[in-house]
Formats: sequence, C-alpha cells, structure tokens
Amino acid sequence: MASQAPTIPIVAVTTRLFRNLPRLILANLLFAIPFAAFTALTWGCTALFGVSDDYRVFVMLLTLIPLFPFYAGIASVTVKMVEGEEKPKVCSRFFSAVKDNFGRFLVHGVVLYFAVFFSYFSISMYIRLVGQNTMFILPLIISILVSLVFLFAFFYIPAMTVMFDIPMRYIYKNAFLMSFGELKNNFIGLFGLFFLSIICSTFLIACTGSAVAVIIVTAVLAGVLVPSVAAFIIHSAVYKRMYEMLSDSANRTDRSRKIDEKIDQKRGKAKPVSDEEKRQLRESIKNLEIDESIPDDEYIYFNGKMVKQSVIKKMKQEALESEES
Repeated sequence: MASQAPTIPIVAVTTRLFRNLPRLILANLLFAIPFAAFTALTWGCTALFGVSDDYRVFVMLLTLIPLFPFYAGIASVTVKMVEGEEKPKVCSRFFSAVKDNFGRFLVHGVVLYFAVFFSYFSISMYIRLVGQNTMFILPLIISILVSLVFLFAFFYIPAMTVMFDIPMRYIYKNAFLMSFGELKNNFIGLFGLFFLSIICSTFLIACTGSAVAVIIVTAVLAGVLVPSVAAFIIHSAVYKRMYEMLSDSANRTDRSRKIDEKIDQKRGKAKPVSDEEKRQLRESIKNLEIDESIPDDEYIYFNGKMVKQSVIKKMKQEALESEES
C-alpha cells in the first residue's frame, strides 16, 4: 500500500480552521459581549467628558485593559484546537480560562495598552516629522522595530499564561526572547494576520458606498470572526515551538537541579528535607485532582516545575499505597 503523502502545513491549518469554524464563532461571540460593553462604556465617557479628537484614541485604547482578561478564553480555546483536540468544549473552557487567569490578563492588558500607546504615538509622530526632515527616518524605523517586538511577544504571552503555571517574570522573559529567537514562526503568524486583514478589507471596500454598511460589516467581523480567527492563526504559527521550548527548558532545569543536588551531597552540603516537608508534599499529591482527559505525555506544572502527567499519576499512586501500608 502506498504511503500517505505528508500534509502541507498551510493545508492542515486551513482544514483545522474550517473544521473548527463554528466553535471559533461561538468563542468570538462570547468575547464580543464584553467587547461591546467596554467599548460602549469608554465611548460614552469620551462623549460625556468632552474628550477632544486628539486624545480620543488614547482614551478608547483603555478598553484593552478590562477587556483583555476575556481574551484568555479565546486563547485557551484556540490553543486546544491547535493542539488537535476534537470538539473542545468552548463555553466551559472559555469561562474557566477567564476565571483562572483574570488577574494576570489584567496586568497583560496594562502592558498591552502602553505598548499600543507607544507604537501608535511614536510611529504617527515620526511619519509626520519625516515629511519635514528625512533625518527622522531612523527613529521611525526603530519605533517600527520596537512595535514589532511587542507584537511578537504578545503572540506568546496569552498562550503561555493559560497553558503554563509559571511566574509572570518568566512569561515576559520567554516571550521577548522568542520574539527575537523565533522570527520564522513570528513572520508566518504575521503573514497570516496580513492575509486575514486583506480578506476583511475586501469586505469593507465592497461597502464603501454606504457608511451604514461599513459599520454593520465592521461590527459583524469584529463580533463574529476576527479575534478568534486571529488567535487561531497566531497559535498555529507559534504554539508548537513554544511548547517544545518551555517543556525542554523545564527538563533541563530539573536535570540541572538534580546535578547540583548530587554535587552538594558529595560536598556534604545537601539541604536536609524535614519530615514535615515530606508529609506536606505527600498530602498535596494525594489530594491532587488529576484530569484524565489530559494525555500522559503532556507536561503539567507541579511543585515548582513542569512534570509529565504520567509521572504525576505514578506519584499519586505511590502516595496512596504508602498511606494504606
């Protein structure tokens, strides 16, 4: 029997996109509710307090901060689709991700606001100045490059937050390192977003004869499709490599720790572990709820490091057996 031809990555991603399109639309609709609410609230405040047109855009951008925790839901759903999970439970996963990551995504929203503020302000300012003096081309290029770094970092930050229980400083450190170190995948994701923007622009250009039609099409695209599809495109480009790097980093950290412990033991400097610490660890393992839907080879963050699901199961079984004996 002839061997099956390998699937071209873009074909596989496109097939998975259309197969999951109804669930992407559902996730987007869940996101659209707070999106519409916060946008209307911010717009109302600008009208109520008479914010001038020069500052209106910066006030409207404040919507990103309270809205971004709800993007955790989209990130969680789309990552599971990219991982190949068939028919993920959209509503439960969406709200669980929002609840579990609300505080962290608020911080991300603040960082994102200042990143967008810097990008918009600096690039628009230097574009105007270049028309007066070409010496401003260099700071314009620098501003664009810095904005790209922020954009690439936010390709990783949401997925890393919802899928890995690691400290915030490591999330940002890893994200900015990968924004430089994974340029190939970053530009693939950027190209995918560019292609999505072309499709959206085509619909908008077709409606240029009517302002009402433009508003309706924009609302439909934003409320039904764009955020979730954009997240799916980004995670399809970067998530696999990010997961491999973080898992490998966790293994290297664990191996390094064990080597350091052996060296300390030979030097007589090993840190003694008290009976109370051992008892607390056994109790935490025994009381640990294991999600059987997670594959055994998937890494779970437990007790300060990434550990395979199969190892956690074995540890719990051993803890229960020791209690019975």
